[in-house]
Amino acid sequence: MNDKPRILIFTGDGKGKTTAAMGMVLRASSHGMRTKVVQFLKSDTGSGEIAALEKLPGVEFVRRGLGFVPKRRDDPRFNEHQRVALEGWALARDAVLSDNYDLVVLDEICGAIAAGLLEETSVTELLQQAPARLRLALTGRHATEALIALADTVTEMRCVKHGLQQGRPAQSGVEF
Repeated sequence: MNDKPRILIFTGDGKGKTTAAMGMVLRASSHGMRTKVVQFLKSDTGSGEIAALEKLPGVEFVRRGLGFVPKRRDDPRFNEHQRVALEGWALARDAVLSDNYDLVVLDEICGAIAAGLLEETSVTELLQQAPARLRLALTGRHATEALIALADTVTEMRCVKHGLQQGRPAQSGVEF
């Protein structure tokens, strides 16, 4: 078991996927571990958890997302989303293979794959090449069966009830 990296996936339609991964970052920082977070898809610069993470020792955070991805690949904006996601992928790949980090978080990477911005095979190949001592956390909706097969821990967040569905606006400290 110790000859493979630790791979955790937080997926599903419920909230808390990124928050769970950021909890791992908080925990790793408190143990003096070096962490790299590469965030795909999201573009919100007002996220409270990101503002807090950037103050933690040993944590590097990069955002490579433009927000909601057009569903149609012939939409002119799709290419720009893909270009930015591929920039993030290059940073993520370098982080995983560098041996400079104890934890690498690939936030919303499952969604980037599902949206067609990244190739699933590139991600699975990298996970198989990752150093055994590394911890990896992947988040996002629509985790593929291939990713799930490589992970040793998978948590599916399921929405039972959400305040937004009942007309409650997004609130600082809860949604961002």
